[in-house]
Amino acid sequence: MLSRLSHLVIALLFLPLFACAADSDQYQEGVHYVTLPQPVPTQTGDKVEVAEVFWYGCGHCYSFEPLINAWKKSLPEGAELVRSPAIWRNEMKIHAQMYYAADALGMLDKLHEPLFSAMHVDHKRLLSEDEIFPIFAAQGVDRAQFDKVFSSFKVRSDVNRADARQRGYKISGTPELVVNGKYRISSRMTGSQADMLKVASYLVDRELAAK
Repeated sequence: MLSRLSHLVIALLFLPLFACAADSDQYQEGVHYVTLPQPVPTQTGDKVEVAEVFWYGCGHCYSFEPLINAWKKSLPEGAELVRSPAIWRNEMKIHAQMYYAADALGMLDKLHEPLFSAMHVDHKRLLSEDEIFPIFAAQGVDRAQFDKVFSSFKVRSDVNRADARQRGYKISGTPELVVNGKYRISSRMTGSQADMLKVASYLVDRELAAK
């Protein structure tokens, strides 16, 4: 299995290809991406949004992380990457809660990768607060603070909004990308995760040019 460092090296090698994606006319609607029947409101105001729909329990999402983290550094001004947890089973709901709890604590940058690693390196299922809390504790969060935030109104509301977005996106798997609430991209259409990002770059530049 490739290490996380190896994945990152691969991602960096792909960056020049991403930068050239917007110059390509080879990406076709219905072939490389689909147009949503009804646009979904974005979270980024006037910026062109790229939403990554993911699940912590998804091995493909775990493999995608180094690629998308490297790619987001190449996004042009006026574009922004956001993440939206997928929720179509009960276990995914609690995983969405842990994502939004980390966000509410202002610790998403510190906790996002450890939460992935807990599932895919340590093989934890993370199906209860007792199992999830030690990951937060390792970053200095005490139990009272964790309990208060994990089940807070804000976190529950964020989870519900993510669920509504996913329904609007018509997601069929993870990871998938949605550009500006209009266009959905999956590796099943593009052929690879790297090509998902090329198509996303193309659509981002097209949306920016249309502003």
